[in-house]
Amino acid sequence: MVTVIFFLFNVLPGDPAQMMLGQNEDSTQLALVKHKYGFDKPISTQYFYYLNDLSPISFHSKLETDYTYLKDGKYTATSLFSIGNSTTVLKFPYLRESFTKQGKKVSQVLAETLPNTFVLAVSAICIALFIGLIFGVISALYKDTWLDKLIQIVSTVGMSVPSFFSAILFAWLFGFVLHEYTNLEMTGSLYELDDYGEAMHIQWKNLILPAIVLGIRPLAVVIQLMRNSLLEVFNQDYIRTARAKGLSEFQIIRKHAIKNSLNPVVTAISGWFASMLAGAVFVEYIFGWNGLGKEIVNALNTLDLPVIMGSVLIIALLFIIINIFVDIIYAWLDPKVKLE
Repeated sequence: MVTVIFFLFNVLPGDPAQMMLGQNEDSTQLALVKHKYGFDKPISTQYFYYLNDLSPISFHSKLETDYTYLKDGKYTATSLFSIGNSTTVLKFPYLRESFTKQGKKVSQVLAETLPNTFVLAVSAICIALFIGLIFGVISALYKDTWLDKLIQIVSTVGMSVPSFFSAILFAWLFGFVLHEYTNLEMTGSLYELDDYGEAMHIQWKNLILPAIVLGIRPLAVVIQLMRNSLLEVFNQDYIRTARAKGLSEFQIIRKHAIKNSLNPVVTAISGWFASMLAGAVFVEYIFGWNGLGKEIVNALNTLDLPVIMGSVLIIALLFIIINIFVDIIYAWLDPKVKLE
């Protein structure tokens, strides 16, 4: 992933040094910036510089003529050992600096935006799970009735409508037309300045609309999966045995059916959660939510390549972590699954 991201964004037209200097660049400044960040080196050398920056254990030259971000004195690292003109250090992965935020580190940009996206994604998934499991169970219990058909129609519409369209519709309807009754705003982030511009305060009401919009599509998927999985479980022998023992339908669902029906739901919801961290771009942008998605859009508009590359790498890492976590949940849900 690191290799793909590096070469994908470094073959784009444009000079990174010119992007950093903007309209104030001249030939001397341009040469200095290129030398400072290694942009004057061949693309293969720049690639190894990038790998070195990302690695927790990295090698750095002591020569002033060679690129190393440690010379700025703004970054800390623990020296392990030195050999000749090179030193080996232990550090946090360095994602470089933003082109447009006056030397601000990409890690700082991500630290400011990723928590907001995480809160939004978790809220959306919780809404989708809570409502989706309930409606999925109801749909399975009342199979082929008008209630089941109504739920299926609603869930199908939910999967069909793009998130950006739902975001515009909800923002206009509940944030503008019905603002007097809902007291919700069309745009707003988790943290906002007070009326005096002196302190930041959490505005939980700004979370409601984007979380609902972001949760609509996974909600529809959860309903369909839960219904189909539960109907399949109802046909198993142990469910018939439980009914023969005189257990009520509620006890059968709570103690036997629900847990054994959750595997496909967990698979789907894990993928949706990971994609929300990357796919909340349009929802965040429309609602003005200061998260990773909105930051990616701004970075694309200004060609802030380090921010884009760092964001994509973090999203890829989160995909991996979530998939590992899901494998662990599988073992808890189904004893037949063994982790090796």
